[in-house]
Amino acid sequence: MTMRPEPSRWAPGPDGYYGTFGGAFTPEILHETLAEVRAAFDDAWRDPEFWQSYVEMMATYAGRPTPVTYCDNLTRRFGGARIYVKREDLNHTGAHKANNVMGQGLLVQRMGKKRVIAETGAGQHGVATATMAARLGLECTIYMGEVDIVRQHPNVFWMKQLGAEVVAVTEGTRTLKDAVNACLRDWAESMDDTHYVLGTACGPHPFPQMVTYFQSVIGHEARRQILDATGQLPNRVYACVGGGSNASGIFAGFLDDSSVGLIGVEAGGKGIDTGQHASRLAGGQGRPGVAQGYKTVFLQNEEGVMADTYSVAAGLDYIGIGPMLAHLHEQGRARFESATDAEVVEALRLAIRNEGIIPALESAHAFAAAFREASSLSSDDVILINQSGRGDKDIFTVADALDDEGWKTFIRRKSAEYGR
Repeated sequence: MTMRPEPSRWAPGPDGYYGTFGGAFTPEILHETLAEVRAAFDDAWRDPEFWQSYVEMMATYAGRPTPVTYCDNLTRRFGGARIYVKREDLNHTGAHKANNVMGQGLLVQRMGKKRVIAETGAGQHGVATATMAARLGLECTIYMGEVDIVRQHPNVFWMKQLGAEVVAVTEGTRTLKDAVNACLRDWAESMDDTHYVLGTACGPHPFPQMVTYFQSVIGHEARRQILDATGQLPNRVYACVGGGSNASGIFAGFLDDSSVGLIGVEAGGKGIDTGQHASRLAGGQGRPGVAQGYKTVFLQNEEGVMADTYSVAAGLDYIGIGPMLAHLHEQGRARFESATDAEVVEALRLAIRNEGIIPALESAHAFAAAFREASSLSSDDVILINQSGRGDKDIFTVADALDDEGWKTFIRRKSAEYGR
């Protein structure tokens, strides 16, 4: 059984701050509800039986622990460090998102709530939340930007089949940040019987801490597994970063190991110099500010107006970054890089053709950065990539990026059939 996480460097101060980042900046109407969530979570994480029930559910329902896979072919191809992958794609619903939502689902039961709401970008958090709601008998509403509904429609299909109401958000850029705003509005009107299952390590305290707590199962498993496999800690750990839940989760297992480099990989989009990206730290263009209930680094101008973001990966185009990750960057404990869409698609192709694994486009950002750096290390070194999800959901986007004629022909034929 995975040991219950104890307070560590990923836990904020009592006021919810990681250094200068974090806190809770919400309308007065939500203060009491957030206090209720903080009290319930504080009580739950101190209760060993709660953690045991969580671990048992994840083992019997979600398939944990997920394995660490040695990538022999990619290691030989790049000729440097030995490449290992933590396989969160094998978690139930195909991504790391289930770790957080199943934990919050148990907390919802503990609080006696009957309904859950959630935001989603790539759709994996939406599917995971809808799955949890079906499993635990809860009402479920998912808010998703109109743009993301179009490019991640397979996930929308499954959310609806699982019984969730999917609400298209048409304000703003119609992407993830707008879905978060829609959720906060709903919660302010329904807090008596509703819990907001925030999907990433952002938002007002206690969400960054709570999400990291449940996602830390990734890092604690991975640390034990890589030691068993290699007899040493990895030299570097790579994870993609949108809000930062999968990165926070795997980094949590190695924070106290100063020899382990932590590398977060943001969406470079069409290039930092084009302005069409979502690199807050790697691009050096992010500015500290307060939005969506917390203080962190956002892509914004001097007046605090949020910039438009872009990424081929729907789950990485968020405007801000988790406060713990912003703090680790400020401390120099974590390094942040970016990967362009072109690098990501190529990394995805290499992973598929050489290892038979299909990373989500989000996860492929971490692969791209690791592939760039692997050959600069020696064969005595080990690198670990967190494959946060599988790429099934991205089939439309990837097929377009690869300009696959067979896929286009199939879509045209199927469209004609529906038109009869």
